[in-house]
Amino acid sequence: MTEQPVSPEITSDDKLWAALGYPIPLISIIVLFMEEKKDRPFLRFHAIQSIAFNVVLWVLILIVSAVTLGIGAVCAPLLWLVTLWPAFDSYNGKYTEIPVLTNFIKNQGWIESK
Repeated sequence: MTEQPVSPEITSDDKLWAALGYPIPLISIIVLFMEEKKDRPFLRFHAIQSIAFNVVLWVLILIVSAVTLGIGAVCAPLLWLVTLWPAFDSYNGKYTEIPVLTNFIKNQGWIESK
């Protein structure tokens, strides 16, 4: 993961919303529906990235569970802990990029390149 410098127009409220979106993806969906939040670049970046990250994470959990006949489902809470790393970085005001995932969502035009 690469990190970009902290921008001065990022508020503490933005950081909190972005950080909570990774472990609780419903918050990211709510951010994208809120008029005053969805146009803020920092929030939009992290909301879209956290939704994509959680989709990839849960698909991975389902595949591992299917291959291991349900035993892999025990690992789901442990894999959920992975969401805390980008949440911590976003709370610090950083545009954390998850290597393959961030490039994919930028190429799709869902977020702007920084």
